[in-house]
Amino acid sequence: MSQKSGIKHVAITGNIGTGKTTLSTLVSEHYGWDVMYEDTGENPYLNDFYHDMRRWSFNLQIYFLNSRYTQLLEIHNGDKTVVQDRTIYEDAYIFAPNLYEMSLMDERDFNNYISLFKTMSTQVAPPDLLIYLKANISTLVSHIQNRGREYEGSMSLDYLKKLNERYENWINNYKEGPKLIITVDDLDFKKNREDLSKIIEQIDANLHGLFNS
Repeated sequence: MSQKSGIKHVAITGNIGTGKTTLSTLVSEHYGWDVMYEDTGENPYLNDFYHDMRRWSFNLQIYFLNSRYTQLLEIHNGDKTVVQDRTIYEDAYIFAPNLYEMSLMDERDFNNYISLFKTMSTQVAPPDLLIYLKANISTLVSHIQNRGREYEGSMSLDYLKKLNERYENWINNYKEGPKLIITVDDLDFKKNREDLSKIIEQIDANLHGLFNS
């Protein structure tokens, strides 16, 4: 897929355990795009956050906000098409408000965070195509357990459910640009090439529409 298409930024979004990182890799390989992953391996707050969410919530969200903002600047200033694993919007519309509502982030920190996000978001453009991976709670739990990340072991089911509700509300009201919603409950695009082909066909159809718009 050449840059002549005009497509520069495709983002893959969804709750924890939907398969964003896996699909980001597969999509980038299929189209020959670059890929930018969510910074979890180098994140110095993530493990502490899952053990004491209230203490580390603001630090974690600021780290992710800065990381994704830096990625967006690199995408916009670059000359290649990039698929991004998760977006800057999710931090502001899903994770931070959820932490605040659950009394895991105090009002002062939350307001400070949102103010910073609003300033940053005026400096960047939305994705040319947003791909949302939709899944029910049982699918998410299964995926999370199978990958066995130690820091996710202490995550509560209530936390996961609240995130899923916020994701659904956010994607239903997303108006910043084109979006593609893919239900992944009955798909195994990592192991089943037919399932991956179904997703690629949907992406192709959406990209074709963007080419002609």
